[in-house]
Amino acid sequence: MKTINRWWIVVGSVFGLLVGNGPIMQFTFGVFLLPVTSEFGWSRSTTSLALVIGLCVTALCVPLAGKLADRHGVRAVTLPAITLFALAMVALAFLADTPAKFMIIYALMGIAAAGQTPLPYAKAIAAWFDDKRGLALGVAMSGVGLGAALVPQFAQALVAHVGWRGAYVGLAALTFVVGFTAVGLAVREPPHRAAADGLPALPGLTGRQALRSPLFWKLAIAFAGVALATNGVIAHVVPLLVDRGIAATLATSALGFAGLALIGGRLLAGFLLDRIFAPYVAAFFFLVPVAGIALLLANPSPAYAAVAVVLIGLGLGAEVDLIAFLLSRYLGLKSFGEIYGYLFAAFMAGSGGGPYVMGLVFDATGSYSSALAGLSLVLLASAMLVLRLGAYTYPRQNGGGNRSEVLQAAH
Repeated sequence: MKTINRWWIVVGSVFGLLVGNGPIMQFTFGVFLLPVTSEFGWSRSTTSLALVIGLCVTALCVPLAGKLADRHGVRAVTLPAITLFALAMVALAFLADTPAKFMIIYALMGIAAAGQTPLPYAKAIAAWFDDKRGLALGVAMSGVGLGAALVPQFAQALVAHVGWRGAYVGLAALTFVVGFTAVGLAVREPPHRAAADGLPALPGLTGRQALRSPLFWKLAIAFAGVALATNGVIAHVVPLLVDRGIAATLATSALGFAGLALIGGRLLAGFLLDRIFAPYVAAFFFLVPVAGIALLLANPSPAYAAVAVVLIGLGLGAEVDLIAFLLSRYLGLKSFGEIYGYLFAAFMAGSGGGPYVMGLVFDATGSYSSALAGLSLVLLASAMLVLRLGAYTYPRQNGGGNRSEVLQAAH
């Protein structure tokens, strides 16, 4: 009977998220957009609709994936999801020769991607960690930032050497090998599944109870609002800066700082969550982007534009850690996967709505200023909501982390 060091679960989560739905499906899409549209003559808007469909399908399916993970375990959901996701990418390479087929396959990818979001990894870590939960979540979720920085570069190199079809096959192989290995070897089932060990039932609300709880709706609205604001600004920051006379190359390089800030935000948030009352940490990361937006409204030079992007990226980078941590402390672990799915769906709805709102306001007014001011108010409202959560419903238990260090592995 062997023991498991719980930090290996964090390491496995980093690699699993490196090839998760965000880095593979979302951040590489721009790499494929030009070669695909050039070969088939499709419009960029039509081709881009495939990604929108895929992300919407993921948002709808994440709660179901969480519910299945609660019932059957993390690996029982994530390993098949990784396999199906990789197969869908192979299908893109060989079958997507019409816009309809392209969109249908992205929709299928979106279904599989629901099991490749941060949800299963956050669920495993929250169950294994009581003390140092924030740090563990922060380190694990930095895998998304690493993937966002590295995977598009890998995809671009593949496109240059083997074309876009070969690149999709290469990404499929990368996803399957890295993701399947990381989850299969390192990400263990949450310890509460071993009933024979005499562990008490996990505390917390069921999914149905959570949906009736004011605490849930405060969290859902707050995270949807922050995603709306940060993703909306980041999506339009390059054209915003170009409109103000900053060269496109400089504007794009400023955007590159957002990826570094995303990693830093997740690590810093995780470090602080174990030491400071979580709503204070959340409010801080919700308000930091307001300073970035204020800089953008001030029509900054390229140097200050980079600072603005970093400040916005810090808020964007902390959100996934905060969802998992606040959920575990206010709604508990009993139905963590299902409830996280609902909150992540709200987060994705905000992420998709933000860029649309920014574009809508620009089309109506010819400027981003009104949208920036309005999104600042959204961030302020989100900070106020988390500050009204009150004391933890499920605070840290003394010695809780030590027990899980030596808990027998599920397999």
